[in-house]
This record gives sequence, C-alpha cells and structure tokens, in this order.
Amino acid sequence: MNVAIAGGHGKIALRLATLLAARGDTVLALIRDPDHAEDVRAAGADPVVCDLERATADEVAGHVAGADALVFAAGAGPGSGAARKDTVDRAASALTADAAERAGVRTFLQISAMGVDAEPRADRGEVWAAYIRAKKRAEDDLRARDGLDWLILRPGLLTDDPGTGRVRLAAPYVGHEAVPRDDVAAVIVALLRAPAVRRRVLELIGGATPVDEAVAAVF
Repeated sequence: MNVAIAGGHGKIALRLATLLAARGDTVLALIRDPDHAEDVRAAGADPVVCDLERATADEVAGHVAGADALVFAAGAGPGSGAARKDTVDRAASALTADAAERAGVRTFLQISAMGVDAEPRADRGEVWAAYIRAKKRAEDDLRARDGLDWLILRPGLLTDDPGTGRVRLAAPYVGHEAVPRDDVAAVIVALLRAPAVRRRVLELIGGATPVDEAVAAVF
C-alpha cells in the first residue's frame, strides 16, 4: 500500500510511518520544515516539503498522486494562536481533501478531536474554542464530499505512554479517557486495511479489545 501523510512530522504521523514501513508499505510524508526531513526518513517515510498553509490543491495533488490512501495528521500544535487553528486544522484539511479528489486518492482518513459536536466551553479560552470549531468545520467539509471514501477518527487524550495494543473504538460517544499515540497509529494502520470501514466517525480511547478485533467490530 502507498500511503501519504499530511503533517508527516507529527507525533502520531511518525509512529504511523514506522508501522507502515515495517509492513513493507511505501510512505510519503508532507512536511513544512525541511529540517524535519531526517526524522521522517528515520521513521521509514520519504519526506516532501510542502507547506499546507501556502500550497495550492494542484501542488498537493501532484505530490500525493498514486497514493492508495491519504492520512490528514496535521495540526497547528501547542503554542499556536486562534488564527492558525483555522488555517491548519480546518483550511489545510479542506485543501488536502481537494488534492486527494483531484489526484484520485479515494481513501482519506482525518485525525480529528473529541468534543467537536458541542459548543466549546467558555472557560477553556479563545484558542481552544478556535481549535474545536476548526476541527468541526473540517469534519463537516469532509462529510459533504462524495468523491472520497472518508473516515474520521477522534482519539481521546493523547499520551506518549507505550502502546498496549488494546483499545475501545466505536461511534460517538465513548468518553474522554486517554489513549497512547502508539495505539492511535496502530488503529490507523488497521483501518486503512479495512475498506469496509468508510464514511464513519469513530472515537478511540484506551480499552480492553485488541486493535484488530476492535476494527473488525465496527464493520
């Protein structure tokens, strides 16, 4: 399988690239900072410098053409302001989806966030509200597309703890418990290989079910 990852230097993205490469898949990682190229190569992916806040859909389509699936793992990240939550978490997702359609990449998996179906709490602040609204708009954009076999994955509180290989994966709502990034990456690998699981919104937290069984159960 050929997989393209937008936001290829993220913590989940690097873990995902490592797992895919270990299975013999070809991985292309779109990154904004050329200084991140060596980290991406060490994970087993081929880096392509492409700033999703500046690129056109045609430019991105040229990079991802030939991929079997595209994973949107980009995010503005900690420390960014409200404006970049919109330009990365929403606009870059829509741009990448446009590119996937133009390049004929039908499978599009978007890493989203818990809580997007509710209005953000006022006590969380402006930046948090901008983040939740950006993720919600990105989901809405993706769900309106007929040209993609999309899949939206909302992980719980992300940790860097070692993966357990056991999760809870289901349609909303499963709670807000934590989940290791290792297990998020493992679930994405399994979902990419489960074509029957498409056009679904799934939430993911730590649990008791082995990853492959959890993915099979959402068929």
